[in-house]
Amino acid sequence: MMSEYLPYLDPALPVEQRVEDLLSRMTVEEKVGQLCQLDGRDELEKNYKTIQPGSLLQILNSDAAEAIRLAGETRLKIPVLLAVDAIHGHSFQPGSTIFPTQLGISCSWDKEAIEKMGAITACEMRYSGVAWTFAPVLCMARDLRWGRIDETFGEDPYLIGEFASAMIHGLQGDDLSDPEKVMACAKHYVGYCETEGGRDASESDLSHRKLRSFFLPPFELAAANGVGSFMTGYQSMDGLPTTVNAWALRKVLRDEFKFDGILVTDWANVRRLVTEQKVCANAAEAAKRAVECGNDLIMAVPEFFQGCLDALSSGMLDIKYVDEAVRRVLKVKFKLGLFEDPRMPDAEKNAARLGTAEHRAEALKAARESVVLLDNDGILPFKDMTGKKIFVVGRNAGDYQTQCGDWCLGTGQANVPHVHPRECIITAVDALEKAFPGQIVYRPNGEGRFFDADLIVAVVGDCKDYWGEYASTATLELQDGQREMLQKVAESGKPFVLVLLSSKPQIIPETVRRLASAVIVQFSPGMLGGEALADVLTGKFNPCGRLTISIPRHVGQLPVYYNQIRGQHGDRYADLTQSPAYAFGEGKGYSEIEYVSASLNGEVFNRSDVLEATVTLRNNGKYDAVEVVQGYISDCVTSATWADMELKCYVRAEIPAGETREVKISIPVSACSIVDAEERRVVEDGEFELRIGKSSRNFPFVLKFSVR
Repeated sequence: MMSEYLPYLDPALPVEQRVEDLLSRMTVEEKVGQLCQLDGRDELEKNYKTIQPGSLLQILNSDAAEAIRLAGETRLKIPVLLAVDAIHGHSFQPGSTIFPTQLGISCSWDKEAIEKMGAITACEMRYSGVAWTFAPVLCMARDLRWGRIDETFGEDPYLIGEFASAMIHGLQGDDLSDPEKVMACAKHYVGYCETEGGRDASESDLSHRKLRSFFLPPFELAAANGVGSFMTGYQSMDGLPTTVNAWALRKVLRDEFKFDGILVTDWANVRRLVTEQKVCANAAEAAKRAVECGNDLIMAVPEFFQGCLDALSSGMLDIKYVDEAVRRVLKVKFKLGLFEDPRMPDAEKNAARLGTAEHRAEALKAARESVVLLDNDGILPFKDMTGKKIFVVGRNAGDYQTQCGDWCLGTGQANVPHVHPRECIITAVDALEKAFPGQIVYRPNGEGRFFDADLIVAVVGDCKDYWGEYASTATLELQDGQREMLQKVAESGKPFVLVLLSSKPQIIPETVRRLASAVIVQFSPGMLGGEALADVLTGKFNPCGRLTISIPRHVGQLPVYYNQIRGQHGDRYADLTQSPAYAFGEGKGYSEIEYVSASLNGEVFNRSDVLEATVTLRNNGKYDAVEVVQGYISDCVTSATWADMELKCYVRAEIPAGETREVKISIPVSACSIVDAEERRVVEDGEFELRIGKSSRNFPFVLKFSVR
């Protein structure tokens, strides 16, 4: 007997036609099931007999295979969309390649490295059954007490947009239909990072103008670059939890940004409307408001299924909103090709892709480029170390779990009982013992005296107790006796290199900073972080990392981000400077780069023009170097208050030792904009400055121009 022809199963038909054919065949229960994203570890068979969920999260390999099989046995055989948190590598798969966290790799200022991280993540996910990752994070790091600072690309909206777009392209490629790629997710939309007191998931006091000025532009760029999904934040703004904020979800995301992909709520967001935020009385009301506001997949709320059915049957919710959401979910599944290839896991192919030499080489490159050298009295790189005794102190020098960072095996963030194989990870102690055999003495807690040390390398920072959701901190001080250990190191009289290996900026005591021979920062550098550090210490690699986040002197200075709104009484506290210990954009190398000259391609520009600055650089040192030339725009007089300056362009310039190079900085005049008091993004007539610098507080050249 010839089987019935089902248009929605015909890959030759346009996606829109397939969607409408399938939608016409679905019951109300099947439609609502498609809007449910459930925890795949909970009651899988029961959920397929009752809810038939459209998506599952947090399962891989054999568990994913079972979910795909169950979906294939349903009446309409609609494939399941499987998702996982793979933010800086396929983090919950043992043996995968773990890159630096987003904050770590952002300090490379290398979009190519970030795109490769995305591509390798997709490659290693390919045969584990998963087609979707909840990455990248586009939150902006301004209150450093927030536990999720490490998940961000730093404090600058321009860099966040650029780096997120690079990662999205690495994950997705040019087309969602590419079977070697996975769908990306721009999160957490929007303003989640700006909660009061740095407390996770609380109120964000953000006006629409402030959102349009700084927080929305990176998400707009992600939408323009074709990201397949967005995720809502946990917080509330202006009295509305993001999950039911129609202005943000309907007016801005759907209507203005023209985003037609999937919008997924974060974990249990719809339940929180009832239980925590208390803006809905029950599951039916929460379902109604969430669906009407444009959410498509409701994460980790099984009771949403019956709540949505109750809202429909009572007339509280119009079926048109459910149909609208189901269309978007089905459209993505068709685009991903899941109806033809549901991505059944393949253990042999999966194992062959994990942690390959090629992938680890890219992770090492990213970790090297992400090392930021902030101070150096000439001790680095190490010279003539024959016979010298090097004391390595601090738990983070040998803590391979902490080095890998958050959303990774061993952190407990996804309740996965595995850890990455120890042999996959190279710590600072591992790498230094290899570089200086027989010369390393490791003391995790700095116990004992240092009288027989010739040199000390102190590696300090936070650990998994002090990062992530539910782990915002009231202080940025080093915990668990590390301050006391550092003071002991500083008082020893021995030369020492201070390494901050941490999820986020922390306070380095002033006395310690003053006495340190060198200061280095590594933000959660991943599996190869120790090797990257050793390569920098020994001079095998000339550091080129630059901070994408400012490091304060004291937690009371917060916020210390560079692009603050100008206008205040004075420029310091009565008891402390407002200047951070280390500012956005700062970082050194082993060769001094001289900024010789700079010129601009005109004095007066119109809005369709492009600013082009030519900068001449000379490498006066003995090491080939990469200089990150940064271009900041300052609009001298604005109709509404605005930041004193904003990064608008940068160039990573390779300059061989002893040579001179010209680099070009290009900035469209249209980027020299503000958001005015009516919430319109405009370029105003007037006088401007292009500040060309080594960092946000070091400008060899300031070039003036006008817009008319």
